[in-house]
Amino acid sequence: MAYKITDECVACGTCMDTCPNGAISEGDIYVINADECVDCGACAEACPTGAIVEG
Repeated sequence: MAYKITDECVACGTCMDTCPNGAISEGDIYVINADECVDCGACAEACPTGAIVEG
């Protein structure tokens, strides 16, 4: 099950820089492409606001 980014996202970009698969793209808030996410959790660990949760 892929991770998802909640409305707590402040668009800092830390998750995108951390993702080893490049599964995160920039938008109003960042978005995780579920087809590319390998559930490693690196983005969730790196997120300073706790905005990334298992989806």
